[in-house]
Amino acid sequence: MTQHASIEGCVQYREGDGINMTIRTGACEIAVTELDATISWTDGETRGSAAIPISNFKQHLATGAIVMGTGNDGAT
Repeated sequence: MTQHASIEGCVQYREGDGINMTIRTGACEIAVTELDATISWTDGETRGSAAIPISNFKQHLATGAIVMGTGNDGAT
């Protein structure tokens, strides 16, 4: 199930073996499974999506970098 959320701090993901990429702050949608969380967002006319390990997702929740249940402007 997809939930509205907001990126409020530094949340990063890695594309393949590449460097860490930072997700811009603001509204997003998040789908959580047992193994990972998929974050979807828009940035102007560009849409982005990234899966992060569930342990990283929980850490971002604990630090306030991701806040669940907030707004939906700009989310996909």
